Amino acid sequence: MSTEVSAPTASGVQGNARLTALMGLLLTILLLIEGATVLDVRGMITLHLFVGLMLIPPVLLKTGSTLYRFGSYYRGRPAYVRRGAPHVVLRVIGPLVVVSSVALLGTGVWLLLGGRNDTAVTLHQGSFIVWVALMTVHFLGHLKEACVVSWHEMRRRAGDPATRHRSVRLLAVSGSLLVGVGLAAALTPPSNSVWEHHHYSRGGHPVRRG
Repeated sequence: MSTEVSAPTASGVQGNARLTALMGLLLTILLLIEGATVLDVRGMITLHLFVGLMLIPPVLLKTGSTLYRFGSYYRGRPAYVRRGAPHVVLRVIGPLVVVSSVALLGTGVWLLLGGRNDTAVTLHQGSFIVWVALMTVHFLGHLKEACVVSWHEMRRRAGDPATRHRSVRLLAVSGSLLVGVGLAAALTPPSNSVWEHHHYSRGGHPVRRG
């Protein structure tokens, strides 16, 4: 069976890698901001909620691009097979990163919609701990590649076939960010509304009001 890969297919592989890398760097910035709010959730609850909601569309986009590469590789598509797979450790924790990310954001939305819910708080805090551990390994394992690939994406170079859909990828990235901002603006309540019966101590544990 021929293993020749057409130029458009090869550029598609590069395009997928560049979209994933850009989204990874964008999410890193947003997640660092979100992580900083954890240091004082009670004092920064509005920002915590806003950034958490804002993360949802970018996380979905990056998850989609990652799963597309994952599925293409394991279905044996030549271009993706030739590109190869990440290190075995990153392949093992990859699905766990996705699950813990969904759990973290999902329990956050559950808290936002459900108000005072100690079960959701426990799950949210637990998923955060798991997510931080997995994400640290994931981040360090992909950091160099993400920076190099993103650099190639942001610079214009003649003869680079992957630039043919560059504007589409940049539109997708900026679109996910704008949708996230709109979602957060629409759903983030004032810090004293949904949360007026459910405050956090500085240690991150729920405190019941008497």
